[in-house]
Amino acid sequence: MKYIDEAIIQVVAGKGGDGAASFRREKFIPKGGPSGGDGGRGGSIFAIADRNINTLVDYRFARLHRAKKGENGRGSDCYGKGADDIVLRMPVGTVITNAATGEVVADLEHHEQKVLLAKGGAGGLGNLHFKSSTNRAPRQFTFGEPGQEFDLKLELKVLADVGLLGMPNAGKSTLIRAVSAARPKVADYPFTTIHPNLGMVRVDQNRSFVMADIPGLIEGAAEGAGLGHQFLKHLTRTRLLLHVVDMAPLDESTDPVREAKAIVEELRKYDESLYRKPRWLVLNKVDLLPENEREKICKKFIRGLGWKGKSFTISALSGDGCKALTYAIMEHLEQNSEIKHQEPVKPDAQIPDPLRGLG
Repeated sequence: MKYIDEAIIQVVAGKGGDGAASFRREKFIPKGGPSGGDGGRGGSIFAIADRNINTLVDYRFARLHRAKKGENGRGSDCYGKGADDIVLRMPVGTVITNAATGEVVADLEHHEQKVLLAKGGAGGLGNLHFKSSTNRAPRQFTFGEPGQEFDLKLELKVLADVGLLGMPNAGKSTLIRAVSAARPKVADYPFTTIHPNLGMVRVDQNRSFVMADIPGLIEGAAEGAGLGHQFLKHLTRTRLLLHVVDMAPLDESTDPVREAKAIVEELRKYDESLYRKPRWLVLNKVDLLPENEREKICKKFIRGLGWKGKSFTISALSGDGCKALTYAIMEHLEQNSEIKHQEPVKPDAQIPDPLRGLG
């Protein structure tokens, strides 16, 4: 199934039923008085998070969601029936915003989380509400109120503990295949990955985490170049970023240091809080480097990048170094589980900055 992570829908809540103006007309009961009932409320529209759904494809093709109106009131003190509500089931991680104002309506973070999208109109009042000692035969009644109506933008941000980022062909898909049961497409050309892939990485029997692979970034991604900019939002919920670097590019003129700096700069341009997330450096494809020069080349790259944080050397294809990487990730996530939902780190916090001191 094609991965759909955005959709725009229209929700129209039901109108309330009108109140009735009626009088009792029974034998032997002269001047029976007002008996008009109230109208029923209109149907409301709710959204509920469902962990069994992983795409917004249903809302790409079904854009209008309209609830029914409430029944009108009737005589003999009969109230109109309220209309049924509509419940829209959406993937966990869906952010719902008002398409007109950009205001966030809801962020579905938890399974079975339920939010109101559009409230149904209240039913009108029947004439029995207007009787008084001076108005014994009221003919007043009120109409039902209209329901709320909105155009909403749905945006799915996948929920993962670890996010992979890097240039096209850096080996991100190969890495997620090596450490999980996910099977994304792998090929020897750029942009093989065209939609996010999630993989469950099981370290031990009761220890695991979720890894997300997004399409590769290129310079200018924050302004819309390439594919990755469309999916950078999927990294905003992650707790750790792995910057995967191709240490043996096919094109010998390619400068891995320059490409790595470009990726970091794209993060900074796109979202400062994403740039400030904990980030590790993963040097991939080291098996393609001459064995006697491997360590020297990696150290030269780290110096050129000015990297002060954690770094790992791996070969995603052969699996070398992947086990140590996954255990280190699991340990980091367990140690920092208590701050998972805290606010992003402030800009003045002491976090290794790969661009610091590079001029």
